[in-house]
Amino acid sequence: MRRAAALLVAFVAMAVLHTWPLASDLGGLSRLDNDDTGLNTWIIAWVAHILPRDPLNLFNAPIFHPEPLTLAYSEHLLVPSLMGAPLLWAGLSPVVAYNLLALAGLAFSGWAMSLVMIRWTGSVTAGFVSGLLYTFNAHQLTRIPHLQALHIEFFPLALYAMDNVLTEVRSTGVRSTEVRSTEVQGTEVSSPSAPSAPSAAPASSASSASSALWLASAFVLQGLCSNYTLVFLSAALLVAAMVRMPEWLGPGRGPRASALALAGVLAVTAMAPFLWPYYLVSRDQGLVRSVEEVRIYSAGWLDYLATGGRLHYDWWSHRVFEGRTALFPGVMGVLLALAGMASSPGLRSPRVRMIAAIGVTGCALSFGPALPGYSWLHEQVPLLQGVRNASRWGGLFLAAIAMLAGYGVAALERRIGRSPYRAAGAAGLAGLVTLEALRTPMALSPVIPIPAIYDRLGADAGSVLVEFPMYAGPRVSENARYLVAATRHFRPLVNGYSGFEPEPYRTRAARWRTFPSDDVLDEMQAVGVSHVMLHLGDLAPEQVRAAALSPRLVLLDDDGDRRLYRVSR
Repeated sequence: MRRAAALLVAFVAMAVLHTWPLASDLGGLSRLDNDDTGLNTWIIAWVAHILPRDPLNLFNAPIFHPEPLTLAYSEHLLVPSLMGAPLLWAGLSPVVAYNLLALAGLAFSGWAMSLVMIRWTGSVTAGFVSGLLYTFNAHQLTRIPHLQALHIEFFPLALYAMDNVLTEVRSTGVRSTEVRSTEVQGTEVSSPSAPSAPSAAPASSASSASSALWLASAFVLQGLCSNYTLVFLSAALLVAAMVRMPEWLGPGRGPRASALALAGVLAVTAMAPFLWPYYLVSRDQGLVRSVEEVRIYSAGWLDYLATGGRLHYDWWSHRVFEGRTALFPGVMGVLLALAGMASSPGLRSPRVRMIAAIGVTGCALSFGPALPGYSWLHEQVPLLQGVRNASRWGGLFLAAIAMLAGYGVAALERRIGRSPYRAAGAAGLAGLVTLEALRTPMALSPVIPIPAIYDRLGADAGSVLVEFPMYAGPRVSENARYLVAATRHFRPLVNGYSGFEPEPYRTRAARWRTFPSDDVLDEMQAVGVSHVMLHLGDLAPEQVRAAALSPRLVLLDDDGDRRLYRVSR
């Protein structure tokens, strides 16, 4: 327990280091310069706001009014949002909550991976290095604006639970010659298990159900962090099941197959209410990523050389970084992973084979439609149709590198033995891995406080707001600042930004460019708009004057930069 606590402290410290100076001013620094951070900040605030009041309307979020199920246009971030909800309920700002959740995601992810790899290798150093490579790599450290990408702490736990089903749930009824792995002095030692006679005491159904429940729980928790990681983890577990098929399929393997089936049923049942809104939006509003769209966001070989780590970026990676998904695994990561596969037990271990297969699958799928068969899979698998950025499949490759590197570290420790230089070597490995990924100081932006004028909306029940300029099309992401401001009132907002822009909003924005004409005001009232916010510096002076002269707009407040009007009937 003390070791686990010490590791958690270490990973919190590493999260602070890799994101510095974020922790020095949690309320004053952020990545709100990236509109995706604005969207995700709004999401965690919305979830904390609606769950205590009306949880059944979680997906009917107040953006893109009057469209339904608008939270399903993007990630729902349920698990990270639940982690951050007590912070918001305690009065902390959404920006502070987001920053703390970003640090927590990095720390918990590394910690979870380290605990799993310690159990599998028996080496604390191996676990620590695996956790560093898994969390603080080229990809993760460029994803700070995407909170969902930082919370991958349940992925290694799901693989661990899968392995437990295959190794702890005992087969019955026939003699078994299966190979089981035990950890002895930091290595997997494969030895034939004792033959089990038909009269051998079987694993209880309760034990099988418990293993299935753990696997389903880890899967669901990761799936409720991000739809992307839901898809990636589903693929990883499928690959694991295929690679380790002899361990659960065949004579006498019934309890294991039953446990896997039960885990699947539990997971699908738990996930169904959260997937249903996405199905409705895809069916009714066309939220489906086309193969051509996926092709644009697919990886190429140069993506695996892209990194924002200052050592490599300044030296050579800046030549390939721009416009690419950073997937460079690091020199130390590759060398240690190769050592893990080459050293005993290497690929003779079912775990190592499983991990390697997951890595190869992730790398292959990251190339999207350039991979033969991807387009067919895209058409046949509904979950895959929600994955626009295929290059992010490369995260599975990086996860595999991290885990295989843990085996490599354990092999090096066995070779060194109890050398007096062992501690120095462990520190050196961790230091080199950290140095390769380090991009401190991270580029952050000062937080601009939400103007007090928005508080007028919170006091006006039933209000519906539209803000001008009303961004749409290629500039729709600029509505993100309106979403951040909406965390002060959570009134329905005609504007919106998400992973999907509904066609009714796009056409409405085009028609409303003539605001404040009578036709526009009539249509605004038809969809329930009661208030208008004008951002004076971003609008043409003649449009600002026309609004001031309109008898149908009643000025409520003016802070010099923006004006709030009530639409009069």
